[in-house]
Amino acid sequence: MTDGNTGAPTGPRHGITIPFDGVTLEDHRRWYEELVRLGYTDVWSAETDGVDGFTPLALASAWTPSLRLGVAIIPAFTRGPALLAQSVAALAEAAPGRFTFGLGTSSDVIVSRWNGIEFDEPYKRVRDTIRFLRSALAGEKVEHEYETFTVRGFRLARPVEHPPPIFLAALRPGMLRLAGREADGAILNWLSAEDVATVKPELGADCPVAARIFVIPSEDADAVRAVGRRMIAAYLNVGVYAAFHRWLGRGPELEPMWSAWEAGDRKGAVAAIPDELVDALIVHGSFDECRAHVGRYVANGVDIPVMAVIPFGVSLEDAVAGLAPPWAPA
Repeated sequence: MTDGNTGAPTGPRHGITIPFDGVTLEDHRRWYEELVRLGYTDVWSAETDGVDGFTPLALASAWTPSLRLGVAIIPAFTRGPALLAQSVAALAEAAPGRFTFGLGTSSDVIVSRWNGIEFDEPYKRVRDTIRFLRSALAGEKVEHEYETFTVRGFRLARPVEHPPPIFLAALRPGMLRLAGREADGAILNWLSAEDVATVKPELGADCPVAARIFVIPSEDADAVRAVGRRMIAAYLNVGVYAAFHRWLGRGPELEPMWSAWEAGDRKGAVAAIPDELVDALIVHGSFDECRAHVGRYVANGVDIPVMAVIPFGVSLEDAVAGLAPPWAPA
């Protein structure tokens, strides 16, 4: 089914992260077409150290006009306000009613170390960026001094007929409440299905939620946990994620890892991560078990589950097919 006004598909959302590793962007057309055939509704990109967040979606918009598109996330710091508005407007024009723009603070590593930009006042920066984009995408002339930047006389030459929803990546209460108050939805990451119930009340009523969910479709639990521990160590030692998991109540569980990491003992830090935490944060098992686990996120309040598939002992093609929706809670 589609929305009569925009042509966008309606109904349950079943997302997957793109682009796929080991596949060139040029070769993604057949993958996008296969995703549609298998019943996926959404493709969501990201912007860290690979391709940019917009190009894979632009290709999908042309090759598969039924897919919904999202980016989780574009950093608020790494593009100037006017350029960011132009990029969002271009994709909204290419895929009217099908694009969701995901904004976030990103991290000091990406913003400062990689891009040479001061990572200052991240909360205010995303708040100001949302407010600017609301005005700019509506075609208004923006002449405003925000707290974190100033825009003098910018107006989009091609206003967007259907401005896209703006989702905000959020972890702890302050940012979650900002998402519920000023954005159109929230993007969650690195949390368990059960954690969703802790996060949702901070967003307020009727705030849609997208969540990136890491999936390793393998029944070799020991091997999966070895991979999962390395992933968890890489992320949960970053300050914002460490603070998030302390807020979720995992301080005692993760303190041995944090202490070893701080002491420079990387192997010890990885070894200190308990199996139970890996099992909570990394979806794994048979295809049926993985689909059921993803379904628990939906049952707990995630509206747009977006799998980040890590093939392990199985081809990407088999993984994408085996994990295809529908997903149901266990």
